Amino acid sequence: MPRAVVTEVGRRYDVSTSLIYKWRQQAQGRSDVAFVPAVLLPEPMTASAPPTSPAIVVELTGGTRLTIDAQASAALVGAVLRALR
Repeated sequence: MPRAVVTEVGRRYDVSTSLIYKWRQQAQGRSDVAFVPAVLLPEPMTASAPPTSPAIVVELTGGTRLTIDAQASAALVGAVLRALR
């Protein structure tokens, strides 16, 4: 985020300040690299369901593929799609 303080971000997410600077330096000047917010949601305590085929498949550049299971919660799907935007 603009005007973010690296040391505060590092403390908040328990990430080394030097690592954040390294990531930022590696990303500078590259159009194929970007920072996106990650949203972690607690896993519901349910019995494991049998595997199903993916409901959503997102293919990213470079051959990376993200699959979202049909049983994923609406909140999780929304968070993933917002992060990819």
